[in-house]
Amino acid sequence: MREDVAVRALYVDLDSTLLGPDGALLRGGDKQFSLLGVRALEACHRAEVEVVPMTGRRKATVAEFARLFSLRAYIYEAGSCLVLDGEELWLTGDLLPGEQGTIHDQIEASGAPAMLLEHYAGRLEYHDPWHDGREVSHLFRGLVDAREADDVLARTGHGALRLVDNGGVHRRSPDLVGLEQVRAYHLVPRGASKASAVARHMRARMITPEEAIAVGDSREDLETATHVGAFWFVANALERDPTLREAITGRSNVHVAEGTHGAGVYEAVVTTLARRDC
Repeated sequence: MREDVAVRALYVDLDSTLLGPDGALLRGGDKQFSLLGVRALEACHRAEVEVVPMTGRRKATVAEFARLFSLRAYIYEAGSCLVLDGEELWLTGDLLPGEQGTIHDQIEASGAPAMLLEHYAGRLEYHDPWHDGREVSHLFRGLVDAREADDVLARTGHGALRLVDNGGVHRRSPDLVGLEQVRAYHLVPRGASKASAVARHMRARMITPEEAIAVGDSREDLETATHVGAFWFVANALERDPTLREAITGRSNVHVAEGTHGAGVYEAVVTTLARRDC
């Protein structure tokens, strides 16, 4: 990443990245009070870096976060939609809200969610209660191979959809108690991704890769590394999923913070900004 180019945008995941345990902005990985996440946002404000949340969360919760911090753009439901200066830009291909209902309704009507739940019985369930009130994605939790699930979708006539691994979660029902870990998965149209949404925002703002950084905790977040000059994993990402080390091998623009959650985001921001100020 060139060090003579100013940073103009930070694309940051929310849960388990900027936010601490249980989605708390003012808590660190140890659940103690911490301002480092807010300080990361402050550092961006001072340096005139636009902050763009990229998350699997529903629009309503992301919109409120954006309002609280005066953010002009945000990405919700795992890259299904980019809201830019109040305008919704759908990244869901041929599936659009309309007479047939929301995109979420249309995916349900296809039978794909029910098929996956049956195929992965005992390993996949709806991520209750956060699966309600969604406009696009069907949100699950459990432990499956997302690439294998995509093959299953294709074989059963649902190739226009894909299953996104959006990182680890803590909530599980008694049906999943035997799993070694639990992860969140979004069933979305194949064209929807955080990486595509980041690229769309960069085109709209005329931001070059050297002018952008991203921070996250999941494989889906890592895909944004193809569009930005520097991508950072917060430390808790690799603590929860050590296989991510293999995924980042040979990727020179990918870094791992020493800090977890908001502290890791702060580290990524100030380290990058300090290099540019030298």
